[in-house]
Amino acid sequence: QVQLVESGGGLVQAGGSLRLSCAASGSIASINTMAWYRQPPGKQRELVARITSTGDTIYQDSVKSRFTISNDKLKNTVYLQMNSLKPEDTAVYYCNAVVTLPYGGVVNFWGQGTQVIVSS
Repeated sequence: QVQLVESGGGLVQAGGSLRLSCAASGSIASINTMAWYRQPPGKQRELVARITSTGDTIYQDSVKSRFTISNDKLKNTVYLQMNSLKPEDTAVYYCNAVVTLPYGGVVNFWGQGTQVIVSS
């Protein structure tokens, strides 16, 4: 079993910044990718950003110039630096990891989520 624990969410005014963290633990051979998804109130979960083990990144167009995803391989941790936050960024943010397990299988794991509220 692999666990992902998110932290760093909270309430912030428009234009402010937050930094989310997600630490992976458990029986892990390697982490192929880590990503952040979000689910605004009443809407579908969507990809925000993804980073591979080699450092390649993908961003949703709406956050490209404002958010930065990074990782710490030694700590199995991914971060999302969010700047110039807008009310439309309000959502529950979920950490995701694609993990290679010791037996060789590749599995998606999800965190519990951390809430981000951006006030106008």
